[in-house]
Formats: sequence, C-alpha cells, structure tokens
Amino acid sequence: MGPRALKALMILTSAFVVLTELALAKHAGTTRHYKFDIKLKNVTRLCQTKSILTVNGKFPGPRITAREGDRVLVKVTNHVKNNVTLHWHGVRQLRSGWADGPAYITQCPIQTGQTYVYNFTITGQRGTLFWHAHISWLRATLYGPIVILPKRGVPYPFPSPHEEVPIIFGTALDQLSRSSTREWWKTDTETIINQALQNGGAPNISDAFTINGLPGPLYNCSAEDTFKLKVKPGKAYLLRLINAALNDELFFSVANHTLTVVSADAVYVKPFKTDTVLITPGQTTSVLLKAKPHFPNATFLMSARPYATGPGAVDNTTTAAILEYHQPSPTSSPKRNIKLPLLKPTLPKLNDTSFAASFSKKLRSLANAKFPANVPKKVDRRFFFTVGLGLNPCPQNQTCQGPNNTKLAASINNVSFVQPNTALLQAHFSGQSKGVYTTDFPANPLVKFNYTGTPPSDIFVNSGTKVAVLPFNASVELVMQDTSIIGAESHPLHLHGFNFFVLGQGFGNYNSSTDPSKFNLVDPVERNTVGVPSGGWVAIRFLADNPGVWFMHCHLEVHTSWGLKMAWIVMDGKGRRQKLPRPPSDLPEC
Repeated sequence: MGPRALKALMILTSAFVVLTELALAKHAGTTRHYKFDIKLKNVTRLCQTKSILTVNGKFPGPRITAREGDRVLVKVTNHVKNNVTLHWHGVRQLRSGWADGPAYITQCPIQTGQTYVYNFTITGQRGTLFWHAHISWLRATLYGPIVILPKRGVPYPFPSPHEEVPIIFGTALDQLSRSSTREWWKTDTETIINQALQNGGAPNISDAFTINGLPGPLYNCSAEDTFKLKVKPGKAYLLRLINAALNDELFFSVANHTLTVVSADAVYVKPFKTDTVLITPGQTTSVLLKAKPHFPNATFLMSARPYATGPGAVDNTTTAAILEYHQPSPTSSPKRNIKLPLLKPTLPKLNDTSFAASFSKKLRSLANAKFPANVPKKVDRRFFFTVGLGLNPCPQNQTCQGPNNTKLAASINNVSFVQPNTALLQAHFSGQSKGVYTTDFPANPLVKFNYTGTPPSDIFVNSGTKVAVLPFNASVELVMQDTSIIGAESHPLHLHGFNFFVLGQGFGNYNSSTDPSKFNLVDPVERNTVGVPSGGWVAIRFLADNPGVWFMHCHLEVHTSWGLKMAWIVMDGKGRRQKLPRPPSDLPEC
C-alpha cells in the first residue's frame, strides 16, 4: 500500500472512529445530580403537628427523574440524630451494590453530619419506581418517586398520555394511641417499633393513610389536606401508583372511571382494564385514566383502603384524593357557582383474597420482540422457602405481650434474621465473614409440616445471620409458601438487585409434582416485589447475573422488624464486567 493510500485509509479510519463516538455519545446516558439533605420539619395533619424526617424539607420527598441508561448521583447529607440510609427500590444496581442502601446489608448507615454519594446507572428499565429510607421504620416519612423515562425518541408501547402524575400511598405521620380520642403519639415511629420489639407484641396501627402526603376528606380535620387532580375532558393521564405505606396492601379505585394497567415495577405489561388495582407495599403500578369526553357535572373520589388477611388489628380507614374536571368556558350569561356532586368508588372488602388472586393473575409481560420475557428455561438451583410468623420465648423476669407470654417473631424457613453490626457486603468483599454471617441458609424447611393446616407443636423460631450463596449467572427457581402458624397472611416479598418472573401461584400447600405443570413460562409478569398469597404459594425465577449481597425481605415493615428477611450472596463471574467493583472511598463506616 502506497503512502497516499495509507493516508487515505487513516483519514477514513479516523472519520469512522469520530462518527462512531458521536453515535455512541448521542445514545449515551446523561449524568443527573441530586442533593438530598435529611432534615427535620414540622408538618401538620389531622390537626396534629409533628416533627418528621424529610428530604430537603419536602414530604413526600423530591422526585428523581431519569431516562433509561442515565447515571444518577445522589449526594445525601444527614442533618438529624438518626442514622440513615436510602434505598432506590427496584433499581437493578448492576455492579453497583454499594449504592443499594439497606442498612447493615450493603452499607453502614450515614451518621449525623456525614455525607454519602449514591452512584448508579439505570440499565434496561423504564417506568415507575421509588426511593425510601432503609433502616428501622424511617421510611414512614422518607420516601419519594423515581420516574424512569424511555430513551429519547423511544415511544411508550401504549397511547402517549396528556400528563403523568405520581400517586404515592403512604402511612400517616405517626401511630395512634388506643384512646377514643385517637390522639397522635408524642413519640416517633422509632419509639413505637422499639417498644413493640421490647415487649413482644404488635405495634399499634396507623391513624390514617395518605395520598401524596395528604390524608384526604374522609378523615376528621382533613378536608383541606386533600390531593386534587384536575383533568381535561377526553385526555389520557398516566397515574404512576406507588405503595410506600409501612404495613398495608391497598385497593385503589377512581369513582366512575376505568383504569388500564400498562406497567408494574418499571416493566411494561399487556394492558388490561380494571375498576380496582391491588398494590402491595414495595410495588408500583402505572395505569392510564381516560377522562370522560365531556364535562361530567360531578367530581370523583380516588380512594384507597387496605387489603388485610392477617390475625392482627388493621387500620380499616380510607384515604382519598379528588379528581375534578376543568369546567367549560362560561357562556355569555354568567351562572352561579353550583356545588357538584362527589361520587365515591366501591372498593373490595377488607379481606377479598379472591379479588387479590384474580388481579395478580391478569398481570402478564408484553413478551414481544422489543420487550421480550427472558424467562430462564433451565434451572440450576431450586429453593423452597416457608414465610410466616412464629414466636420467641419471653426473657426471664419479663412479661411479654405475644400469645401465652411470648414474643412475636417472623422467619423464612424458620430462620429469623439477626441484623449484623457491620455490612454484609463489606464483610463479603473483604473476605472477613467470620463472626458476621454464615453461609448455611437452608434451601428447604428443616422440618416439613402441613404449612397451611394444623401448626407443628414447636412454633418457636431459630435466629441467626445466615445467607444463601449463588454462583454467578445461576438460574434460580424459588417457591415461597405462606404458613398459618400464627395465622395465614399475605406477604409482599421484595428482592433487591434483581427482577424476577412470577411463574405461578395457588392456595394451600405447594405440590412439587403437579403445580410446575401449570407454570407460565411464556409471558409471566416480571417484577421486584410479589405478594405471597394468604394461605398459598408463589413461584418465581431469576438469573443471578449481578455480583454482590442482595437483601430479600417482607415489605410489611413490622414483619421485617420481626425477622422475615434473608440475604443472597452472588459470587463474581470470570469476566471483568462480571465482578463487583471496589467500594467507593466515601462509603460510611460502622
């Protein structure tokens, strides 16, 4: 090759490299910076003023907005006396486990006056998620929405909405006393759960639920504290539903309107219409609401009330927001301002498990060429977990409020998780697990019994900090079985670090001989939080393609406090992109 030809080739090669870099830059994600200051703020609800933990003085906290592929940096500074961590619920955290957030699992807490930068990239996700505190019960007020938009130029696989509106369900700012006046406790939620763990009984129920931080008009002294959504006739609205409540699954409905479910846990689903949505703590569901074509001469309640199956007391109240229409322009002859009728939806009964099961089965992945359902077809590791309540003996010289002078507890495969004093991920990464955790979490119950029938004679739990270890890229099938030891109950189980496919569910005891033949391996819904049916089971599969330590727990906060949690360790793979990076320099210390 002559000099001229070589020079021409070099120019062409340089041009190709520049064009390639420009093309990559065009499609590369943006880095988005957020600053979160954890601080106290006085907030008044139901005629009671409380000092609560907030981010930047907002309740609910600020919205994080990003596009698929974006890098997100959140600088968190703790200005309060409580130790704090934040969790980016549902974000896959591919090779960024140091940013996941659960206290003593992936990090030590951010202490008073300290700062930590959460650094992660959103990969292969689009839709609605949320962030919340992940230490004790601080997520009662520390939470906010995460909105992940598709990449630029990529449309939704459903009609584009006129407007998008986060709707966050929460629990009241604090718990109530048992007095008839329903006064607020003078202490915070931390005191309440600590007292319950000390005396072994159940913590008191909440005083109210909230929509976007407001209880709504159905509570006393709350008419002004009502979220209002104003819509235009004929327009479509995407409601990004988020259940950030502490301990309650919720039914949600809008009076005289049909909702179209289009997404769950930031994964698109086959659209289907429904009058009511069931959403458990930790889940998100995006729905399209089509406004009526003409001004309806009415306003409408958007209401949520609990779905409850357990033996304990329930906050059987209803939170509501108001859907109102923009009124048409006034005619030449002015009219008096007429008060419009307010229509209320009909919600399922408190314990309507048949509706819950039916709704869950309607959720299916799109499973098309653009959005495939990559269900693992072969299984490398199989696990069977019993989930439910049990008991601990009452310490000597103490009176306990659990059944027959015991302390209430919760467990997975009868192991009630004991929180360590240092972060599991740090112990794993440094190879210093001795005295922190053991790797003998049982893959199956050590004692088999009629899980949804007569309980065994010994219903005390075992306690320990045990983890299950998975090789990189192992495909895992996990069946989770509710138990009726204290009482059958639905449990919303959340898996950090992964999405999973929900293959099937049923009532009674899981039958390993006949039930797998009914599994949906074609278009099962893909999500990060699933309700284990009350008195039943659910089967999921996931691919362990994310090295690190990953928490799995019930998202009913009281059950997590009682020990219904465990952790998976996924080992490094062989490739450079299959290993967990070193921890960031500002990672908090215990």
